Amino acid sequence: MQMTKPDAMAFDPAEIKKLFPIFSSHPQLRYLDNAATTQCPAAVIQAVDLHECQSRANISRGIYPLAEEATEAYHQARNMLAQYLGAQDASEIIFTSGTTGAINLLANAYAVDLKEGDEILLSLVEHHSNLLPWQILSRRTGVKLRFLPLTADGRIDMRSLHRLVTERCRLVAVTHASNVTGAVTELGPLIDAAHSVDAAVLLDGAQMAQHGPLDINALGVDFYALSGHKMFGPTGIGLLWGRRDLLEKLAPPFGGGGMVHRVTIDSFEPAELPARLEPGTPPIAQAVGLAAAAAWLMELDLKAVESHLYHLTGRLLDGLNNFPGIKLIGPSDLYQRLSLVSLDLAKVHPHDLSQIFADRGIAVRGGHHCAEPLMRFFGLMGTTRVSLALYNDETDIDALLLAIEEAQRILI
Repeated sequence: MQMTKPDAMAFDPAEIKKLFPIFSSHPQLRYLDNAATTQCPAAVIQAVDLHECQSRANISRGIYPLAEEATEAYHQARNMLAQYLGAQDASEIIFTSGTTGAINLLANAYAVDLKEGDEILLSLVEHHSNLLPWQILSRRTGVKLRFLPLTADGRIDMRSLHRLVTERCRLVAVTHASNVTGAVTELGPLIDAAHSVDAAVLLDGAQMAQHGPLDINALGVDFYALSGHKMFGPTGIGLLWGRRDLLEKLAPPFGGGGMVHRVTIDSFEPAELPARLEPGTPPIAQAVGLAAAAAWLMELDLKAVESHLYHLTGRLLDGLNNFPGIKLIGPSDLYQRLSLVSLDLAKVHPHDLSQIFADRGIAVRGGHHCAEPLMRFFGLMGTTRVSLALYNDETDIDALLLAIEEAQRILI
């Protein structure tokens, strides 16, 4: 889901808010930091609690009933996430610690087959999680990193694809949507260019995860990474989806219990997917919670949610445009964007502005948002980021705008 004008539909965020215990314990909280971490609905908390209280055991090797229950719960969690992504084969879902863990897994696996002179194409908008693993890989292998430039408003500029996607390109790894600008990446030309030279495409889907189920086959990508804590699920859990034929070619980058079929003192035979890429005891309860989050999201009227977020984002943009001295970082309109907005208030450090908000019960994020190259592109140290979710409402936007007015009086 993304900000392309939907039909107006009735939606009551107050009723949604009741499903999130955090707002009962913090009734004055205006939580606008959803790009960093979303809150958990009771359904997710209860699913994790129920598993830990009634089915806690290690998986796959125990033959007693509790272990079998835990194994089945983990198996069903994988099936649910496959359904959420629209994957036809649940064994293509590799559970990880999150998007960062997923991209690092892929980078370490790719290291075996890449050589000096091969190329990986990224963009200047990437989160550090989709930059540092490839920098480390480059140092290890001599692989060259190339970067797609940006337009003036921070969108990935596709006009240079023909020059940057060469016969040496092995992988294109870009964000599905920016965690700083909210801009959604134009995928068609990028995927066509990559596949024309037999390069694979990885999408960092961390920011898209909370916006509803995907159709991974329709997207046409080869790998997809996401994090549970950004889609109303637990922390410490995420996944890497990959096309089965590509996953099977990956040499397991990490070893340990559960990822092998047979071991001798000088060799091993890896297990079948997905186990071969999931060594050790997995985050079982977290996977159960992530599956509960996916199931909860799939039950929502996502068209109504989209309409609600479109309205709130428009209200926020309109309000910000009324303030002198505020510069919007990224697209200034609602086209192909998510419900997050970064801003720079002239002469005010983002941390100072965020503190003013915090003193008034408004939670936002100030800083470089793990995207320092992007900040250098804009000539900034950082921004103040406001990111919305389905439980936010007009009063949250209005309170934020009032706090900006007060901040200008105090800080300028």
